[in-house]
Amino acid sequence: MKKLVLALTALAAFTGSAVAADLPARTYTKAPEPLPVAPSWTGFYIFGGGGGGIWDANDNAKVTGTGLPLSINSRTGGDGWFGTVGLGYDWQFNGPWVFGLLADGQFGSLKGDIQDPTFPLTGSIKMQDAWAAGARIGYLVAPNVLSYVNGGWTGSHWSGTTLLNTFSGFPVGGHTNSFNLNNGVFVGGGVENNLNIFGITAPGWFMKTEYRAAYYGNKNISELVNVTNAPAGNDIAFKPFVQTISTSLVYRFNWTGPAVAKY
Repeated sequence: MKKLVLALTALAAFTGSAVAADLPARTYTKAPEPLPVAPSWTGFYIFGGGGGGIWDANDNAKVTGTGLPLSINSRTGGDGWFGTVGLGYDWQFNGPWVFGLLADGQFGSLKGDIQDPTFPLTGSIKMQDAWAAGARIGYLVAPNVLSYVNGGWTGSHWSGTTLLNTFSGFPVGGHTNSFNLNNGVFVGGGVENNLNIFGITAPGWFMKTEYRAAYYGNKNISELVNVTNAPAGNDIAFKPFVQTISTSLVYRFNWTGPAVAKY
């Protein structure tokens, strides 16, 4: 009996070894690559850049105090260049939608003319700086490209000017003081994209190009003239409309390039 058990045990061991020898060698495979996940646009950003702009204004003379018009409306304007800096915070929601708050400033010289046709007088003024605060909403046309519109409030600072005779071009002994316009609104829109789309490895760095139109209320600019036969107590009514186009370099603090999912 013992011999039979030993014989069967040996046979089982031999058969198992033979079967194992016939099995293919064990192969090893790498874990699957993680799936890419689009980065979020939620977070703070700062930017700086520059651009150009034009402005035009309704321009007419009025009696100081009463506002009685002394001339019909004329149209004046100017143009120039500026630099800009700003910051903001965005929230990405419902997939491709982005909403954000923003604030920025512009510094430069958009130079043009003002006129009082009743004397006649003319002068050269310029918008030296401006500020804006508002919001934007946009749609991601690609994970790293945002198309947006924006709007909000704006103000600007304008230089004073030496008043000249419109025909002779000579000074008449008068001037206007610098002034602020803090009663404006703006609307605009633009495109912002990650610089990686140009084959540059630049996590967090973006470029945006934006158009903006600013509408300001009326400002009565006092003419400070001390010359014989000059119009005493006149104001120049000034109501500008400013359009700008800018390109800026943007840095987003939360952006580190496309993230990857864990296994």
